[in-house]
Amino acid sequence: MVGEGSSCVRRGPQRPEHHPPIVAQKKMTRALSLRSGRNAGKSTITVTAEDISTNSGFVELAFRAQKLDDKDVFSKSDPFLELYRVNEDQSRQLVHRTEVVKDDLSPKWEPFKVSLNSLCSGDETRPLKGLVWDHDARGKHDFIGEFTTTFAEMQRAFRGGQAQWECVNAKYKRRKRHYKNSGVVILAELKCSRVHSFLDYVMGGCQIHFTVAIDFTASNGDPRNSCSLHYIHPFQPNEYLQALLAVGEVCQDYDSDKRFSALGFGARIPPKFEVSHDFAINFHPEDDRCEGIQGVVQAYQRCLPRVQLYGPTNVAPVISKVARLAEAEERTSEASQYFILLILTDGVVTDMADTREAIVRASRLPMSVIIVGVGNADFTDMQVLDGDAGVLRSPRGEPALRDIVQFVPFRELKSASPAALAKCVLAQVPRQVVEYYSHRGLPPRGLGAHTQDSRSGPTP
Repeated sequence: MVGEGSSCVRRGPQRPEHHPPIVAQKKMTRALSLRSGRNAGKSTITVTAEDISTNSGFVELAFRAQKLDDKDVFSKSDPFLELYRVNEDQSRQLVHRTEVVKDDLSPKWEPFKVSLNSLCSGDETRPLKGLVWDHDARGKHDFIGEFTTTFAEMQRAFRGGQAQWECVNAKYKRRKRHYKNSGVVILAELKCSRVHSFLDYVMGGCQIHFTVAIDFTASNGDPRNSCSLHYIHPFQPNEYLQALLAVGEVCQDYDSDKRFSALGFGARIPPKFEVSHDFAINFHPEDDRCEGIQGVVQAYQRCLPRVQLYGPTNVAPVISKVARLAEAEERTSEASQYFILLILTDGVVTDMADTREAIVRASRLPMSVIIVGVGNADFTDMQVLDGDAGVLRSPRGEPALRDIVQFVPFRELKSASPAALAKCVLAQVPRQVVEYYSHRGLPPRGLGAHTQDSRSGPTP
């Protein structure tokens, strides 16, 4: 180790004044010290801070060159290209170094992909500098020439079919009277793409539709008994309500009408007391939605004394019911509605084959399934539905298009705060939303297509 130094990015309330924050200075140089406290000779370290614009875009670039100077005596040059971003203090930051093309004065380098933040700090007018070298195995590369441009200029030139720059060696230009250039560098390919975020879709008007499905099977115990998972305690919510409140409170912020579908499964329901696996807990089958999360809670509490807990634990019907709504959204070809199904259950599902089939079909739809296991049952088999261990397949062998299931055993989060519980349960949903719409090629509403035109560059 040469030495060490310390500072902070921003000043906190307990930060001493002799440690100025980096962002306050833009550029900070510190002497390096040994662990004994003495200075490490004259060694220093300089840290530079810059504000960058928020830009989630990427660009794919490919360069080639023609008629480069030959730097080798017995063969041709082995050129490679370095692309640098010029910082505010005029220092340079390497963005990309291409591979070496052996023995070729008109090389074609492989395409590369880089974020716009890395390329130009999100500022398309920021200067970029390209340096072309002749590779030397001993590390003493010979300088061929350089050019300067900006990303904005690259785009204009590429669209106009004139994306090429003279590669100039300043030393030769000063010394040689008739010197023109040391070759030409050509932008052969430019393709822009934006990676949209979950927030982009929400801000674009995508509504998150939340449905909860509650297990009313007999294995939960008699709701009148304090040992039952459905027991309504006068002062403390049961596990079903704790999970429902934690997740629902977050989801309702993304739903404009704050009305949530609430379903039950595994119970005998009035008036004929036949077993149902997708009944509305408000007993209005034509409109199973409740007003806000508190409306769901009230419907659940009123439902308990009216139904007979029974079985089995079949969840495929509720998955299929929500999937039918998601199918209608899929046909709109807009990023306008996404569906989240929260299943609260106390045991392993008994219709595993049908559930796998339903999930595989739903993986092609704007839909996510969250399963929260309440109680102390062995939920090992439930991990099969969560695609973390491998791609879920239907009984027929058809693979899920994407992982849409998150399984969470509630007992592992019993002592967590409601915010921590919601964060864990909903952790994968933003990625799943983006993954679905990206796969469909659908940007947030109000935005254009993901990708600009990409084609071959000009030939001089």
